Amino acid sequence: MIKDTMNANENVKPNSREMAVLKGNFPSCFNVDGSFDMERFKEFLSDKVTVTGEGYGLKFLGKNYARLLASVDTTTVVVSDEEHNLKPENVESENIYISGDNLDGLKHLLKSYSARIKCIYIDPPYNTGSDGFVYNDNFTFTIEDLSEKLSISEEQAQRILDLTKRGSASHSAWLMFMYSRLLLARDLLTDDGLIFISIDDNEQSNLKLLCDDIFGEDCFLGNFIWKKRQMVDSRTKNGVSKDHDYLMCYGRQDTSRIRGKASDKSKYTNPDNDPRGDWMSADMTGLATASQRPNLHYTIKHPETGVEYSCPKTGWRYERSRMKELIENNEVIFPSEPTGRPRRKKFLKDVSSGFTGFSTVLDLPVYSTQGTREVRELFSNKEVFDFPKPVEYIKLILEQGMKEDDIVLDFFSGSATTAQAIMELNAKDNGNRKYILIQSPERCEKKSEAYQCGFLSINELGCKRISLASGKIKEEYPEATVDLGFKHFTLVEPQQNTLDKIEKFDPNESKLFADKTLLNDFGKPTILTTWLVRDGYGLTANAEEVDFAGYKGCYMGKHLYLIDSELPNKAIEEIVVKYETDGGFNPDNIVLFGYSFTWTEVEALKINLKRLKDTEKNLRINFDIRY
Repeated sequence: MIKDTMNANENVKPNSREMAVLKGNFPSCFNVDGSFDMERFKEFLSDKVTVTGEGYGLKFLGKNYARLLASVDTTTVVVSDEEHNLKPENVESENIYISGDNLDGLKHLLKSYSARIKCIYIDPPYNTGSDGFVYNDNFTFTIEDLSEKLSISEEQAQRILDLTKRGSASHSAWLMFMYSRLLLARDLLTDDGLIFISIDDNEQSNLKLLCDDIFGEDCFLGNFIWKKRQMVDSRTKNGVSKDHDYLMCYGRQDTSRIRGKASDKSKYTNPDNDPRGDWMSADMTGLATASQRPNLHYTIKHPETGVEYSCPKTGWRYERSRMKELIENNEVIFPSEPTGRPRRKKFLKDVSSGFTGFSTVLDLPVYSTQGTREVRELFSNKEVFDFPKPVEYIKLILEQGMKEDDIVLDFFSGSATTAQAIMELNAKDNGNRKYILIQSPERCEKKSEAYQCGFLSINELGCKRISLASGKIKEEYPEATVDLGFKHFTLVEPQQNTLDKIEKFDPNESKLFADKTLLNDFGKPTILTTWLVRDGYGLTANAEEVDFAGYKGCYMGKHLYLIDSELPNKAIEEIVVKYETDGGFNPDNIVLFGYSFTWTEVEALKINLKRLKDTEKNLRINFDIRY
């Protein structure tokens, strides 16, 4: 568990994640000693990929440090808020709210939700140079550690630590902060998944280069502009009113695409009972002058009246032969007056998609003041959160990236606008979209109205907003049967005295005695929740409690979890009998909380389960003792 993670982290390098991918896909390129054979790897690229020595990209202080942070596993545990999660409105919910550092949260999610998130939306802190963003992390690398792990000088290591430990709002600090998180976020997206990032002018250009580095330039879909301010601000020092924000969008792969806006089918009718179905009138005017495209400049003659219609200044959209074909097929609508302009019938059946293109200028008459008003109305006219995004703005984004049963992730949750947007979309179309939100327990300032209302941290406020929004949606959509609850989890670092006991515990010297205090320190529900996520079952999985002669084990899929101490021989015998007699009980892995068991208990379990190899099931069980 924690000790295993800490030991594994000792050997982590900045490129550990990338090397694991290479080893998984190109195992033959690794030698016996673990070294990577570049020449053999080049053979795989031969005739398929052009390798160039030229390069262009973003470099900043701490980039390799950010890669290292993305590779190091988290030592936090996942604590379920049982009082909240067992309430009737939440017990069956598949929505998730995580209170904790989003870097840790993303690492936990990757173990269960890798390549499962269809849409990510984040509104990260804008680096305005003020105290709105200050980088701080709780990693305890020494100068010597960083110098060795990153292969840099101690002077460079000191500069990086200065950014992380003293707090910084520099460009390098912001990029370092974002880089590690976006690296992890990319791996959570489905193959056709999309990520949307809100940003302002201060880091927009750097974010573009950062995302090019992580997602690839060919996965860039667009940089949208949202007019967030309705009225021009005349109070600025330089006379420039900053009225817009950017919304940057990337796909997981270069085949990802924006959904677009739904086509307006109400424009299609069939006034002449055309057997081809409903149609609408479409313009046939071209975009080229006579000198540019002479073949698109000609007059059109009505086939029955002989009336000729002059060519527009920019020509027609079609050449003569194609226009003749359209006229013969009764696809051209002729006006009653010679001064009018012929138009084309556009049939609904020929529309390849139910969606139109999506402009990079967001056509949305919704401004930031609406977001403030929405939160104020939920919280009894209290100004508890500054500059939340409007619900309609988030809805527009989500409609581009997900369908009615996808998962959205927001790991800078803030006031939880994303949750409200998802619930409203589901209530409107009876969808089953699910959300996962992560918000750090950032303290509310004592002078703030949020603090005066009893909210000590932003995550508390976010949870409350979801509950208030749920009540509002129930009133507006009384017939809706959608999921309006959520499961709440907190990421917790073990206390120092717990870490001290973990550090001192030696399985080789503790063969006769278990350390029951560590089970008490963590608690069985926390250990089980953390393991279920680690083993790919997610945060909403419910393990089955199984009684083995009074000893309570937990069974889920391919895993049987033994966490409680004192495993008697009678319980071991019951486990074996369960394997032999219950056809639906076939866990391949028995996972033990190592601190709870003596060497004698573990050996007795192993010896008794060996006899299952000789049965009809011929089971080969993996023993996983976690510390």
